[in-house]
Amino acid sequence: MKNKNIPVIAVAVVMMAGMTSLVVYSPTLYRLFCSVTGYNGTVQRVDLAEKMRVATNTPIIVSFDSNVAPDLPWEFGPAQQKVTTHFGEPTQIYYYAKNNSDKTIVARAVFNVTPFAAAPFFYKTQCFCFTEEKLKPGESARLPVVFFVDETMLDDPDAQMLKEITLSYTFYRQDESPADALATVRDLKSGSEKIDASLKQSQSAQFDNDAPRR
Repeated sequence: MKNKNIPVIAVAVVMMAGMTSLVVYSPTLYRLFCSVTGYNGTVQRVDLAEKMRVATNTPIIVSFDSNVAPDLPWEFGPAQQKVTTHFGEPTQIYYYAKNNSDKTIVARAVFNVTPFAAAPFFYKTQCFCFTEEKLKPGESARLPVVFFVDETMLDDPDAQMLKEITLSYTFYRQDESPADALATVRDLKSGSEKIDASLKQSQSAQFDNDAPRR
């Protein structure tokens, strides 16, 4: 009798081999792949437009970290090291980026939430990490981020004792783009300014979870 699971197993083996190649030859592609698919436990984005939030009086500290790939001549960092917020409470913070080179550069931010037990409960409703971004020579930008920590984390046996979460970003340079393709990439400075203005006018936003739900 033929084993119907053999093709599935074969595909899995090929995928694992492919992921090993990505790790060896292109760490950036590997991390972007994980961010999109959730492979290897990395958080992924899930549309939760209908999710309701419930603010609590329980505090949680969120710290911020930043990294830049060696080949990206940008300054990048959080405007504040940490904030104390409450479960279910939307919180807005800022990061800062500057292009120190003499040409327009496209980059993409990959994020991570630690401890990982907290990742399924961390939601970002606005973030510069959702798309590729470009900065012109010498240009700088103030980048708004809006997030909240789901109150159901308080009921999770693996995460309920956590008092502090760290949100970390790493910006990676993207491949050189022709002029016509470059024109379609979001402008980090003007795009962030428009979002910041809209956030001040409206308190409503679509909720996007960047981690698999358990």
